[in-house]
Amino acid sequence: MTQDELKEKIKIIVRKIRKPEHLSADDTISLDAPKFPVLEKFPSLKEIIVNLLTDQYELFITDIQWVAPKPTTFRVILGNGETFMLTYSPRSWIAQIEGKKYYLLNLSEEESATEAIARILSYGMQEEAGAAAEGDETAAAETPGVAAAEEESEPAAAEEETPA
Repeated sequence: MTQDELKEKIKIIVRKIRKPEHLSADDTISLDAPKFPVLEKFPSLKEIIVNLLTDQYELFITDIQWVAPKPTTFRVILGNGETFMLTYSPRSWIAQIEGKKYYLLNLSEEESATEAIARILSYGMQEEAGAAAEGDETAAAETPGVAAAEEESEPAAAEEETPA
């Protein structure tokens, strides 16, 4: 069974189970939901993301969150867990990447923003950082004798300094 055949069977089942008044028998039911519904509400945002990444931006972006209504601000979450912000201003879009603002009206700043996004994409997956942090915790847990020896030496030093 191919994917198209499966979709067609699901559409038939959905029509049998639930038949709203506003749908006729000839209407089609779409099972393909957009990955980023925010982009349908803000077409200029999609244009900016395509300019900063490529038209294959879906490979690199995990989610786009609408953060604030005024100024209209979006958080773009990349595949490796890193984020950057896009803010709409009346003159142009502003990208805030790693704390630096890029005014995307200028071609040179747009190129700099693209390079900054490429740099944070090259950081790798967030899971690697979590595994490294766990490795540091286990290394500290494996050497409890060192911490205990340091604690014992402090009271001894304090006793030596006090006169009898």
